[in-house]
Amino acid sequence: MGEPHILSSSATLPAYYVDQETLLGAFREQWAEKHFNVERLEQLHRAVRVGGRHLALPLERYGELDSFAKRNDAWIAAAVDLGETALKEALLRAELRPEDVDHLYFVTVTGLATPSIDARLVNRMHLRTDLKRSPLFGLGCVAGAAGLARAADAVRAGRNEIAALLAVELCSLTLQRDDLSVANLIASGLFGDGAAAVLVGGGDRPGRGPRVVATRSVFYPDTERVMGWDIVDSGFKVVLSAQVPQLVRERVRSDVDAFLAANGFTRRDVRHWICHSGGPRVLEAFEQALELPRTALQRTWDSLEQVGNLSSASVLFVLDDLLGSREARPGDLGLLIAMGPGFCSELVLLRW
Repeated sequence: MGEPHILSSSATLPAYYVDQETLLGAFREQWAEKHFNVERLEQLHRAVRVGGRHLALPLERYGELDSFAKRNDAWIAAAVDLGETALKEALLRAELRPEDVDHLYFVTVTGLATPSIDARLVNRMHLRTDLKRSPLFGLGCVAGAAGLARAADAVRAGRNEIAALLAVELCSLTLQRDDLSVANLIASGLFGDGAAAVLVGGGDRPGRGPRVVATRSVFYPDTERVMGWDIVDSGFKVVLSAQVPQLVRERVRSDVDAFLAANGFTRRDVRHWICHSGGPRVLEAFEQALELPRTALQRTWDSLEQVGNLSSASVLFVLDDLLGSREARPGDLGLLIAMGPGFCSELVLLRW
């Protein structure tokens, strides 16, 4: 039986793009009224090296969203629209129909919906009524890699099935306007909105993209406060510790080396590094820990600058960019890495 392999991917952005200077001006106006040190705000925004971001709504609409309920309603409407676009594009690229999908993994950390977004897409896209749905909430930035691993698990038994992964993150709809913590100020400059989809085929289907050779999950005990949300009356309040780069430096090299060794490889065998765009300090920590030149993570740096950190969708944007470039050659190895709340890592080994 063959290994699961990627049939197609897509990366979708909302229509409303705003450059970082314009966003900074809006935040400056908002927070200057609270006698906040706006110079500190500008310093933090420029440090994340993001040039601009796509937003779920026009910038002027955000002032209307003065409650968690209003923001979440806007999230549901935008998530269904953007999710449909991403999944349709992935199906089109794979020359497949909605009724061909057997499993759908939906990941997000930026909004709540019951019925979940995947259920709403069954109705919207006429997906099969016997579709196996798995909505996953709370994995945050790691969910793109984790969802890809779970999708591969679903078809690994060799059945001629297709699993779809859909990640939709609308970070702009989580912003806490009254939170002047450093974590929220960084988040206001770093995170953007977007959606990505990946289709994974079972062993009997002809290969189009890389095979998913192996996956590994690594959980770091007693690190709950490193990253996540505090759920407060006004919605999602970001938890973002300065420990993240240090955890990367301390753990990633040994985790990656052990994972590769278990599959008969070393870091020297990996040609393509597909990393989540967690922010400049995180990417620098990855480069240091894995002894990589800047060029090895150039796609991730470019994604960070162009669209910001898209949480779970970020690593899938980098993957989509690599697949679209056709740079990978038969026999090449790729390693997809993301980290997120838990705190934890997900590793996915790909072979073209």
